[in-house]
Amino acid sequence: MTWLEALVIILLVGIMFFLIYYYFRGAKGNIELRRPMESRVDEYLDRRFESIIEEYSLVRSPKLQGFRQLNEPLLAEDEARVQALRKAEAELDATLSDLGKRLDALEHEMAVPK
Repeated sequence: MTWLEALVIILLVGIMFFLIYYYFRGAKGNIELRRPMESRVDEYLDRRFESIIEEYSLVRSPKLQGFRQLNEPLLAEDEARVQALRKAEAELDATLSDLGKRLDALEHEMAVPK
């Protein structure tokens, strides 16, 4: 390997580290490698959404409070329903696995030669 090849390899590695640092610096959320810039913008907007709304006065505070008071109970109900559905799903999985074990035992009994 000549000194020129070594220099090119070092330069390419340096550029790769710079690009990785540039895309991931200050990132605290999930950055997608397929679309790093868009996911960084999405992350920024997610973190600063409320302050952006307040800064540019996009929604008046009373209207926002009314929206929150109206929708937070609905969201709480939906979350409770989701938890109930997850519990029911776990119970159904347990029942299905038990039925599968019973079926295997019956098939084993039927397979025994007489």
